[in-house]
Formats: sequence, structure tokens, C-alpha cells
Amino acid sequence: MKNTIFLMSFTGLFLLISSCASIVSKSNWPVTINSHPSGAAISITNKKGEEVYKGSTPANLKLKSGAGFFGKQSYKITYQLSGYDTRVIPVECKMNGWYWGNILLGGIIGMLIVDPATGAMYKLETDAISQDLTKAMGSVETENQLKIYDINAIPKNMADHLVKIN
Repeated sequence: MKNTIFLMSFTGLFLLISSCASIVSKSNWPVTINSHPSGAAISITNKKGEEVYKGSTPANLKLKSGAGFFGKQSYKITYQLSGYDTRVIPVECKMNGWYWGNILLGGIIGMLIVDPATGAMYKLETDAISQDLTKAMGSVETENQLKIYDINAIPKNMADHLVKIN
């Protein structure tokens, strides 16, 4: 009888304080960031606008999924490379499926306190982000460009090669 009461009490306590997502999941998620061409400068800001990472591609880092009690995090990744358009990519966190394990196991403390406080109730949507950067419209290329000059503004080294057409 004592063993049964002890076992039931232990099981009840375990179910009451379990926090499913915090135990089987995490609140910091690995992400790989790439660009084509590589070597782009990247800056990552969180939803408050605070810069959380600055570096270049390729990059491997961890991003937090929580933004305070019951708050999910979101990020903006800004890609910059000379001669290419700047790109801003949003990254969102979503509900972690393990959070709902608290209902099955009866973990009311895990559901209302532990998982929301640690950020484990959310997860990063993707583990790899890769962007193809596009050349800027005004980027300077020295080869194969058509330039139109006023006859009076032609540089001397080019004026020597002019041919009059009737």
C-alpha cells in the first residue's frame, strides 16, 4: 500500500512539473546562412531591431526562438555585397510541436511557465538560408558597356580613333 501511494505521488508530481519542449527540444537553434556569390556581409537583427550577429557568408550560428515570456522571436537578415542589390530576408519562429506534449503528460507548469519562459515553446522555421544575390542595375563593369558621349566631351585617347561617317 505504501509503495502504491509513493508511486502514484511520484508519477503525479512528475506529470505536474514536466515541461515537454524544454526537456526534449531546445531554445537556441542552429542555422547556416549562405549567399551566391559568397562573401556577402550579413547583419541579423531581432524583432526589437537589435543587431544579434554581424559577419559574412557562409556563416553557422545559433538563434534564440523565444523573445520573452510567451513571445516568439523573429529576425531580419540583411545581405550586402559590392555591386549587388541589398537583400533583406525575414526569418520567423513558429510553435514547437513538443510544447503540446505538455497536454498529453499533464505538465501544467511546463505549459504555462517553463516552456514559455525558456523560449522552448517556439522553434526556428528553417535550419539553412541561402540567397542568390542579383547584380545592381548601376554596377560598374569595364567591359562590354555602351557609353554615349557628347562630341565635345570625348576623351582625347578616344577622339584619335573617331571616323567620320557621311
